[in-house]
Amino acid sequence: MNSRESSPLQYVAPINEMRDVNPSLLSRRQAMVAALASCAGALQNTASAQTKTDWPQRPVKIVVPYSAGGSADTLGRLIADYLGNTYKQPFIIENRGGAGGTLGSIAVAKAIPDGYTLVLSGIGSHVIAPLQLGNGMNPMKDFTHLALLGGPPSALVVNADLPAKDIKSFMAYANSTPKGLSWGSPGLGTHAQLIGELFVESNKLNLVHISYKGAGPAVMDLLGGQIQAGFMTLRSASSHIQGGKLRALAVTSAKRLKDHPNVSTFAELGFPQLTAITWFSVSGPAGMPKALVANLNTEIRRGLRTLAIKEQLASEDIETQDLDPEAFNQFFRSEIEKWSPLVRSLQQPGRVKQ
Repeated sequence: MNSRESSPLQYVAPINEMRDVNPSLLSRRQAMVAALASCAGALQNTASAQTKTDWPQRPVKIVVPYSAGGSADTLGRLIADYLGNTYKQPFIIENRGGAGGTLGSIAVAKAIPDGYTLVLSGIGSHVIAPLQLGNGMNPMKDFTHLALLGGPPSALVVNADLPAKDIKSFMAYANSTPKGLSWGSPGLGTHAQLIGELFVESNKLNLVHISYKGAGPAVMDLLGGQIQAGFMTLRSASSHIQGGKLRALAVTSAKRLKDHPNVSTFAELGFPQLTAITWFSVSGPAGMPKALVANLNTEIRRGLRTLAIKEQLASEDIETQDLDPEAFNQFFRSEIEKWSPLVRSLQQPGRVKQ
């Protein structure tokens, strides 16, 4: 069957053929086209309304691109529980680690942007790792960023036997040491390493970085004197600080921590550029509906303000920020701009002892 023999729904005569068309048939065709347009508009409005009110209709998966345990997993499960209770559907955590958090993240980027597959994103997996690995993952183009959750600050911690008692004396002591003081971080490309490197470079300090596979081994060598300092979360070294074996000189939080009121912030000491947290967030594939983005952003922010979650986050030294989608995307871009030059410079040979 050719196009002229097909149903009027499939063929509409071009303008230059309209004079040959029976007027009654033309009016019927126009009416049918108008009806189809009206139906399409109604379907679009219905889809929009469903996005606002009827999502989700089945379980939602949140990929945590790291192994179980740690701040990312803690935040992911807290938010999953809250959203599950709010939307009356299961929000299921799937731990899928590897490649600095990019393996699980790339899988989510390829998912259908219908809100049923999300990722626990953050500075490690969506800012640092893509710059280091060059795997083609674009954090601003491949994802829809929904809400900022927050994260823990880092701290400069030293062995208690070190003569330096504060930041100024530590800096002077480091620069007076011919071979430089050694300092450790939880690993190459971690946010704690970047903060430490920023501190070293901006102050021209004679410090030598040693990378560890996690904060635990770094703390053990710090206790044993194999290294003299370290950048890590205060939570990682808290018991040893309280026991007097380690000393925290400064923390990168915006204000002093409740459990460590005597530890100054870097900003207080004249280093405002070191105010930073290892932040995490929730994102989805690129192209998610704006109504759904606004809905999820509102609910996640509401959850972070609940007493139960606030208490849990405080116990983990996790700071939060209350940002709408536009402000969060601006924050995301600013973090990429802030850390990209340093990440690239650290890729130069001979920068880090492993």
